[in-house]
Amino acid sequence: MIEYSAEVAEKVCRELVTGRTLIDVCKDDGMPSEAAVRLWALEDRGPGFAAQYARAREIGYLRMADEVMGIADDGFNDWMDRQKRDGSTERVIDQEHIQRSRLRFDARRWLLSKALPKIYGDKLELGGPDGGPIQVSVVKFTEDTEK
Repeated sequence: MIEYSAEVAEKVCRELVTGRTLIDVCKDDGMPSEAAVRLWALEDRGPGFAAQYARAREIGYLRMADEVMGIADDGFNDWMDRQKRDGSTERVIDQEHIQRSRLRFDARRWLLSKALPKIYGDKLELGGPDGGPIQVSVVKFTEDTEK
């Protein structure tokens, strides 16, 4: 088991800011387990590791946000050549690639909405008429009101 050190903690955070997942980073040689890093953050090991880890994750999520547009705009492998029975080839849509791109896009979009809700979450605005304050009215029911 790899023990906490400022050097290892910094290396983990440097990898996280590139948009890699913690699970992926911890698979590298010389890296601690994913559980160990999460425990270090929970216990705030070293001088402020919890804040350093949280900031690295946030920057990594922002990197993922940049990837979302790249995935959406990339049509490079949307078409493929398929050989017909007569030996000729035709260009056809590669549905598998398009579906995989949609999954990659949707997974990142969902993660960003949860990890950075103030930036990427669904906006819910409550207000009164013309954006004014909400007005609350209390109506008291009596026997006369019910008739």
